[in-house]
Amino acid sequence: MRVAEATDWIQPRWNQRPRVGVILGTGLGRFADEIEEPRSFAYDDIPHFPRSTAIGHKGQLTFGTVCGVPVVTMEGRFHIYEGYTPSQITLPVRVMHRLGIDLLVVSNASGGINPRLAVGDIVVIDDHINLMFANPLIGPDDNALGPRFPDLRRVYDAGLIEQVLAVARRENFPAHRGTYVAVTGPNYETRAEYRFFRQIGGDVIGMSTVPEAIVAAQLGLKVLALSTVTNVCNPDALLETDGASVAAAAASAEWKLRTILLSLLRDRSNPRASNPPAPD
Repeated sequence: MRVAEATDWIQPRWNQRPRVGVILGTGLGRFADEIEEPRSFAYDDIPHFPRSTAIGHKGQLTFGTVCGVPVVTMEGRFHIYEGYTPSQITLPVRVMHRLGIDLLVVSNASGGINPRLAVGDIVVIDDHINLMFANPLIGPDDNALGPRFPDLRRVYDAGLIEQVLAVARRENFPAHRGTYVAVTGPNYETRAEYRFFRQIGGDVIGMSTVPEAIVAAQLGLKVLALSTVTNVCNPDALLETDGASVAAAAASAEWKLRTILLSLLRDRSNPRASNPPAPD
């Protein structure tokens, strides 16, 4: 009901069908400047949408085209640490799916727990570990929302991961694939916790993304998740971390994420250009 009411409010105000949904995390807000003929709606105006209170998040849904592709972008996301339930956090993903998207791109800022990572590196998420101890699929079974037990073996699209790594090589900036550990926050972690997260296979850690990815998988959407390393979490030489420094580090690497997204959208607009026919 909430998904339908939010969708019904939006559709008369922007009657195109978006193909790609983008969740703009910390540091990627300038991507919205690439949108042609944008039309924005404040979350406060959309039925059932929560309010975004995170640092640097505008709190609006913006529609338009990028590289000829109709898109919808969330300029600001929601988090469990803001007091929202997982189902509230993921409501916009269900709305974007109902509006017509088939690809969800999620960005975030993260702490690097793999010692090979440096501030400003891009990590293409190829798996996750959910330590939020919450799941957006908990609740009454509703077939209209998707399968009760979605298969999460391949949440993040392998083909898109390879595309991103190829773009990074071509543009000559570091990009890695890795596992994202999701926690609730809103505190930064202890030295012992960083050691634990690394021991269980984590490469980066953050406080978002996984609820949205789980719902997207249930809905059958392709998912691409891009993480900017904003601080290095070395438990033996741990430096002080705060929200302002994280936002500044994410902003300094924003051009890399924007380069990736624009390249992917150009490919979707003209797939033959990125996949030329084989010679006879």
